[in-house]
Amino acid sequence: MNLSDLRKLAIRRQICIRFALPNQMECVVDHQGTARVPGLKAPPQFNLEQDLSSASDFVLEPVVPTKTNAVEKLTRAQLEQLFAGHQGVTHEDDHED
Repeated sequence: MNLSDLRKLAIRRQICIRFALPNQMECVVDHQGTARVPGLKAPPQFNLEQDLSSASDFVLEPVVPTKTNAVEKLTRAQLEQLFAGHQGVTHEDDHED
């Protein structure tokens, strides 16, 4: 699973995906597919794609919380299964830039 996969999942499910980085910071992929590191104050000294490969835990937060779509905490394996289940779903506006 790479950053592009997380971006697609976040857009399709309209969620924010959070994961910890090795430098004690956190990355947030929002519902529009934008990856951000909120604590970053200068150009990064790391590669987000490489740091994603070491992430093991993910938090999925719905953009509009309801009783049926609460915050989910998933392992990498669970997130990969979730993404695999969404790969079969097609959208007319789904394309690579």
